[in-house]
Amino acid sequence: MVIGMSHTGFVVKDLDKSVDFYRKVVGLNVVATREREGWPISQVVGYENSRIKVALLGKGGGHLVELVQYFHPAGSERPSNERNTLGATHLAFDVEDIGQTYQHLISHGAQSLNPPVEVAPGRTVCYLQDPDGNWIELIEDRS
Repeated sequence: MVIGMSHTGFVVKDLDKSVDFYRKVVGLNVVATREREGWPISQVVGYENSRIKVALLGKGGGHLVELVQYFHPAGSERPSNERNTLGATHLAFDVEDIGQTYQHLISHGAQSLNPPVEVAPGRTVCYLQDPDGNWIELIEDRS
């Protein structure tokens, strides 16, 4: 039985660059970093002789973002950036000023799908991609 939520994980090309983006641009804090190789991480990820580096980031309490860089086996580019591809994921952030946050992320390397739009009275939403193509949703709820 599930008893809570832990983290959302994204595979990234360059862990240091991705940590910089989520720390300096998004405003998350590094909670932990670690390197894992060999057994048992190979058992967990399903690749022999695995070597990965991981960073956990958060904003105080609760849910974390886990960024993972694979050194062995090295990852490959995603076959599609379409949001409707089965298995596509996104991470949503609640924000105070969606327009300002949207512009801040875009000016620091995020790619926009759409500008913020009011989807219901008092609720404004947009989608962006981080520098690795992972989807981010911004939500401002004034209702």
